[in-house]
Amino acid sequence: MRILFPNNFPAELRLVEESDAEKLFTLIDQNRVHLRQWLPWLDGNTSVEDTYAFIRHSQEQYSSKKGFQAAITYKNEIAGIIGYHPIDWQDRSVMIGYWLGERFQGKGIMTEATRLLVHYAFIELLLHRVEIRCATGNTKSCAIPERLHFVKEGVVKDGEWLYDHFVDLVLYRMLVHEWEGGR
Repeated sequence: MRILFPNNFPAELRLVEESDAEKLFTLIDQNRVHLRQWLPWLDGNTSVEDTYAFIRHSQEQYSSKKGFQAAITYKNEIAGIIGYHPIDWQDRSVMIGYWLGERFQGKGIMTEATRLLVHYAFIELLLHRVEIRCATGNTKSCAIPERLHFVKEGVVKDGEWLYDHFVDLVLYRMLVHEWEGGR
């Protein structure tokens, strides 16, 4: 799977592959302090082998039609990851998760990547509901669903354990009949 960004924007989404492991691990390692503020899995990814394991798990997820993880490339360089956590086929819903290396922020990459995955969920996968959950203090992450006109349904109190404390999560949702491309 490969999805190009519109308007000649120099980015694309593609399934993460084993050949990405070293570059992806380097990106994670270079952004460890930045990402650790909001992502609970960093202590579990401390080597290239850990990144290979993530990629293999992602490939199994895709093969079993439970979702996928896509590398976000910007000017042919891996900038981050976006994916479905996992697809609930019975309820026709999915949650999108994402992260971006610090130097790639502020370029509109994640907003457009998220727009593409929401569109794909509704048009290609015929899902009914897409959710995004962001820590209440993570204003940059919360700005993505807000720009795309997601509805803020509420706050999940102590919704995620982040190393040594719980964080509250804002729950955003979009239903298929509400989606107008996020514009």
